[in-house]
Amino acid sequence: MPYWRLFYHITWSTKGRMLWIASDWERDLYQVIVAKAEALGAQVYAIGGIEDHIHLVASIPPKIALSKFVGQTKGNSSHFVNHVLCFDFHFAWQREYGIVSFGEKHLQMVISYVRKQREHHSSGKLIAFLERCDVEGLPGE
Repeated sequence: MPYWRLFYHITWSTKGRMLWIASDWERDLYQVIVAKAEALGAQVYAIGGIEDHIHLVASIPPKIALSKFVGQTKGNSSHFVNHVLCFDFHFAWQREYGIVSFGEKHLQMVISYVRKQREHHSSGKLIAFLERCDVEGLPGE
């Protein structure tokens, strides 16, 4: 087995930034996301978010493409919401996502940021590049 130490912060939002993720079932959603991530071989360090987006901190093995990992994790979780929770709306994630790699020395800071999402959003103390889910506004885009 190869040696690897890869750390990622991944963010994605609900389609149209709809405020769909309710506090009474967000833990179930997070558990489904973590279970799928781990089934794909990832080590999950933290998950959090608010009503319209998710943050995931994980080490993802190099044998799986990041786009495949994110796609399968998002797809599995939207299937769970639509076919297990069965709300009166069609739940979907936006197509885009944000992913940032970082070194192990920043792991605890990123974990803390993700675990305190509600606090950061209510106080306005956000780390802009960790909140990005798309390429809008990037130079050259």
